[in-house]
Amino acid sequence: MTGLAKRGRAPTEPKEIIASGLCIGCGGCTTLQPSAQMVWDKDGHLKPAAPEPWPPSDAFARLCPFSPAAADEDEIAARLYPSAPQNDAMIGRYRGAYVGHVSEGDFRMGGSSGGMVSWVAAELLRRGLVDGVAHVTPRRRSEGDGRLFGYRISRSEAELSEGAKSRYYPVELSEVLREIEAVPGRYAIVGIPCFIKAVNLIRRENPIIAERVAFTIGLFCGHMKSARMVDSFALQLGAEPEAVAAIDYRLKNPDRPANWYTAQLTLEDGSTRQQDWWHLVDGDWGSGFFMNSACNFCDDVVSETADIAMGDAWVEPYSSDGKGTNVVITRSTLMLEIVQQGIAEGRLQLQKVDHEFIRQTQAAGFRQRREGLAYRLARARLPVQPRKRVQPSRQIPKRRKMIYRMRQAISRGSHRAFRLARALHWPAVYIRWGQAALSAYHGLAYSRGRVGKLVDRLIDPKAMGTD
Repeated sequence: MTGLAKRGRAPTEPKEIIASGLCIGCGGCTTLQPSAQMVWDKDGHLKPAAPEPWPPSDAFARLCPFSPAAADEDEIAARLYPSAPQNDAMIGRYRGAYVGHVSEGDFRMGGSSGGMVSWVAAELLRRGLVDGVAHVTPRRRSEGDGRLFGYRISRSEAELSEGAKSRYYPVELSEVLREIEAVPGRYAIVGIPCFIKAVNLIRRENPIIAERVAFTIGLFCGHMKSARMVDSFALQLGAEPEAVAAIDYRLKNPDRPANWYTAQLTLEDGSTRQQDWWHLVDGDWGSGFFMNSACNFCDDVVSETADIAMGDAWVEPYSSDGKGTNVVITRSTLMLEIVQQGIAEGRLQLQKVDHEFIRQTQAAGFRQRREGLAYRLARARLPVQPRKRVQPSRQIPKRRKMIYRMRQAISRGSHRAFRLARALHWPAVYIRWGQAALSAYHGLAYSRGRVGKLVDRLIDPKAMGTD
């Protein structure tokens, strides 16, 4: 790490975090307020709300994952895994790192990647180490408040299989945390880095959660999208957003490279519509369409506080393997033993790798969360200033500054343009804005031809193609 950003004033209730754009919508704070619920905001993000004032408490500042008063990932991991033999500045403390896939059953083909997340969760159930696993599964829009996905607790392998595959959609933990408090047992929780951090912070404040949450299974994360991404896909495929009953973000095809994403919408009438991501105006993940603003201030790519963490192997030859490949980081002793036994029994096809390999597979994410975060921290003027493990800095190439500023502009602008398009009942307003924004982003920020050279001369007459 390059140092610690200055610790800001501690928030006393969720509205301060929300006003600062730092609420990721995890729902952890609802453990402090029984009447609180997570509700949609105008841009399709989930935020906490309660019919009565939140009780004054320092606990909120300690358990919100983006609060400057909360323990950071280094502090949490040091307490959880003090004897882990490896400690890398990017991927944290760990005992073993691997690349490969599940060879047992249909775990690999049933998931978006190599099947490791579902396999580990199922293995915990098979061994009797947990009574249930909290993970994300599909819902029908007609149920509840119209969410397409949500957390639930599965208590069998059959139930677990319903939660396979990646979900780029807002979800929250309030319901399953309340169920864990109400129903004795041992549980595992699957989540993205900030959600796993929130669970660990809640464990420090809530003895019941601490006793019953026995394992955490982490996912690598680029950033979170709002529900508007599904709505946008629907409009571009000629369907009304309200008609979408289900979405598969990454339709698996063994004959195509794993990084060639294809989205499939299932409508209420049973029909389906498909499109490759690169044909959608917001299909370029890294450009930041519909990104949650809190993700601009995250510095954890690989779930540094999870007992085991998995992601996609975005390097060749793995990224071209349409069957899917995982990179795996084990942090706890038991998770290392489970993985090693799976390898020895031939149920897992994994090879050992080092932290440099893991870094390469997530290189773009680490640039965004280290170099980019340093620049965003230097520019941020928020009511609650986040405290991160990265020192604020403007000392980066001007072209990179342009990239990070354009990503933030696209994140904000995509929500505004989409709101306008829906208000006017004119989808082309958003689609044309998105096409223009993406063209500018690629042309100005990444061009290496004549346009790129011109941009370099304009932003820095002494630079010649600096990236």
